[in-house]
Amino acid sequence: MRNISIRCVVGILAWTTFLDSSVALAQVSSQRKILTRVAPRYPELAKRLHVQGTVRIEVVVRANGKVKSTRVLGGNPVLAQSAIEAAQQWRFAVSQNETTEIVQLAFVGQ
Repeated sequence: MRNISIRCVVGILAWTTFLDSSVALAQVSSQRKILTRVAPRYPELAKRLHVQGTVRIEVVVRANGKVKSTRVLGGNPVLAQSAIEAAQQWRFAVSQNETTEIVQLAFVGQ
């Protein structure tokens, strides 16, 4: 059982390296002001494995400033779900149109 867990961690780390290298050229856009920013919860597994890093998320924001949808562009999969849950609670300034924002959530030293 322990051998399977180690393989999973190695696989996750290898996948993370692939994701990070594949989005190295992603542009970070900030078309709309963020009114409410919710900090992500640091996942327990990430704490135990001492996983740190940044998760990049594409956020589609409705004209009213509420998040319509999210999509992970890069980062450690152990951190991704927590980053999505936080980003879905963010609120942006009202706009005339729906916009797509690229946001980064950092997970550092816990």
